[in-house]
Amino acid sequence: MTSETSKKSYSYKDAGVDIEAGNSLVDAIKPLAAMTKRSGANADLGGFGALFDLKSAGFNDPLLVSATDGVGTKLKLAIDLNKHDTVGIDLVAMCVNDLVVQGAEPLFFLDYFATGGLDVAAAKDVIEGIANGCKQAGCALVGGETAEMPGMYAAGDYDLAGFTVGAVERDQLLRADTLSDGDILLGLASSGIHSNGYSLVRKLIEDFNLDLEKAAPFDASIILGDALLAPTRIYVKSCLKGIRNGHIKALSHITGGGLYENIPRILPDHLSAEIDANSWSLPGIFKWMAEIGNINARELATTFNCGLGMIVAVAPSHKADLIEQLQADGETVYEVGRLVKRSGAQEQVVIKSLEEEFLK
Repeated sequence: MTSETSKKSYSYKDAGVDIEAGNSLVDAIKPLAAMTKRSGANADLGGFGALFDLKSAGFNDPLLVSATDGVGTKLKLAIDLNKHDTVGIDLVAMCVNDLVVQGAEPLFFLDYFATGGLDVAAAKDVIEGIANGCKQAGCALVGGETAEMPGMYAAGDYDLAGFTVGAVERDQLLRADTLSDGDILLGLASSGIHSNGYSLVRKLIEDFNLDLEKAAPFDASIILGDALLAPTRIYVKSCLKGIRNGHIKALSHITGGGLYENIPRILPDHLSAEIDANSWSLPGIFKWMAEIGNINARELATTFNCGLGMIVAVAPSHKADLIEQLQADGETVYEVGRLVKRSGAQEQVVIKSLEEEFLK
């Protein structure tokens, strides 16, 4: 033990952690959590854990489904633009959209916010976005963790992770073995890039010295930075309705890996998805990136959602009713293809007219 002592009285705040700021943030976000209350959860913050009552939420024989995700390097773009109010929606969307593809209703959500030094205003904006996303998804924001870790992050930087739990009645679990040759594939429009591929997006910004404060080259009515930060669409409520009325057979959330890598995750080995790129228009933001980055069509469709945030499988006999319901619930719906018997070494996703449509 050293005999040297300091005449200065050290505190946690001297080390870079401001407990008072953390308490101030908790007080600021309590009303945000309160607005996400739902049956089964009370959404009170400040305890060591949160309870959820499945019976009062209306479930009889439920299976629990969990998911966790982050926002990736889209966060860096938000930090650079000092615009923090949408990435929380992204965080929720990336988690809850992964629940609904299994037929599950999101019940509650927790977040992890880590930073080198707590900026209460920025953190409140982030959590306000999380609360907004939870409200869109119908799940309760029941708690989280704010970690202030000096020396781990550069000034102004932060990271986010989200955790969600949902439930599905055992007989409504979406399963690959219900899919058949001839089932129709619908595509639900995305709201933009969503939350994948931003390392490539940021590389284009850096290499071409793009001005994020100017009008977007593909749409003069919107600022480029705002277009790049458009939050991920949450498909929970519209898709749950289709699941519960027995029309949706399977769902694929189009995230990292794009169309080519996400659709096979829901398919049995004996089926392939045939998709026609003529059936929807590649949004301008993707055409612009492909053009300036000389990105080939296959790379584009393996990195980004290319305008389709969710793929829906439906039996032909239910197609018309499902399209009507999804459109009534605010979705833009395209009939993009169908399932066919897979032969030999055939890929599980075949996109017709990809080069002609994406790069025309």
